Amino acid sequence: MWDVVLAQATEGTESAPATSPSSGLTSFVPMIAIFFLIMYLFMIRPNQKRDRERRQMLAALAKGDKVVTTGGICGTVVGLSERSVVVRVDDNVNIEFLRGAISQITSSEKEE
Repeated sequence: MWDVVLAQATEGTESAPATSPSSGLTSFVPMIAIFFLIMYLFMIRPNQKRDRERRQMLAALAKGDKVVTTGGICGTVVGLSERSVVVRVDDNVNIEFLRGAISQITSSEKEE
């Protein structure tokens, strides 16, 4: 009698489909891909755009532009070289900065 019950119990377990360990992996890989896509769209791409706009702003810097440095010094560009910018902050007071120290252009002589 127990042999029949045991045989029926083993038949039920043998016919059940076994889940393979790779089925969990196949659902995990697309989730990771979607995560990296979201990271790219919300973090990496906006930073690249901001960097490109900053490089364009620094390349377009010209004499007469009113600028603000990263240190908060306001002045007018009176001299330019490839790596540096000379800014007049007051009468007869000129300070030389690296181009990267220019934070923003507040106005240019073309606009005035």
